[in-house]
Amino acid sequence: MTDLVPSEQAIDRQTLERVIRRAAELQASEREIGDSLTEKQLLELGRDVGIPGRYLQQALQEEQLRVDAGTSSPLSRFMGPDRLSAGRTVPGEHGELEGKLARWMTDGELLAVKRRYPDRVSWEARRDLVASLKRELGIGGRKYALARAKEIVGHVRQLETGWSFVSLRADVTNTRTGHLVGASVFVLGGIALTGIAGLLGIFLPVALIPSAIGVIGGLGIARSRRSRLERTQVALEQVLDRMEHGELDTRRIGTGSKPSTVERIVTEIRKTLGP
Repeated sequence: MTDLVPSEQAIDRQTLERVIRRAAELQASEREIGDSLTEKQLLELGRDVGIPGRYLQQALQEEQLRVDAGTSSPLSRFMGPDRLSAGRTVPGEHGELEGKLARWMTDGELLAVKRRYPDRVSWEARRDLVASLKRELGIGGRKYALARAKEIVGHVRQLETGWSFVSLRADVTNTRTGHLVGASVFVLGGIALTGIAGLLGIFLPVALIPSAIGVIGGLGIARSRRSRLERTQVALEQVLDRMEHGELDTRRIGTGSKPSTVERIVTEIRKTLGP
């Protein structure tokens, strides 16, 4: 066989993805569609090109998470984003998973329900004494990183029988303010010391040292927000890990009949303080 007639050969993954994507484009181009589609129209189009509805709905949910992340500004790229998200397809039915997620968020992550929407629930950090002590003492060897977020939103979407897509979003705008204030105080403190040194007649290069330290330290404080956000992102993924592997059932945090050590301590404190 000559080189002009290719022999039968395996198709690598990148080529396969390009071929499938192009074939879908060609088939979709045969249908008359406008500049946008409803979700129902997209699912119908998917059936026409042979894409199961489960995968289309999952792709839609993943795209929504990407859109919600928004465009990043220079400040966000330096300090980290204001919103974090995680999503995954896990085994289970909508109602069952929604209940497990709600129990874990309140008992396992020490959160309280903030708002209930028709298709999702949002949580915020619990402020009661028991939750505060558990977080401060790190009961269970955990950091309770989700409790540091301003708000956590959970959404469970049924894809097909036995499978659902769970998405979690965290609003972490509150952490940016704290780091900016800390960085500003550090920078302004350095500038103030430089000003005082100048008034005292200290040699200029020496007088500028506090300002340089203040700027470097301030940038470090602002940049340190990224490490805190990384812990929050990991915490979101860990919730999905537990859901995926069915571990939320085995972790009965705070649901047993025997009170925890922290709860017993709080009870004694309340008895001492009186009504």
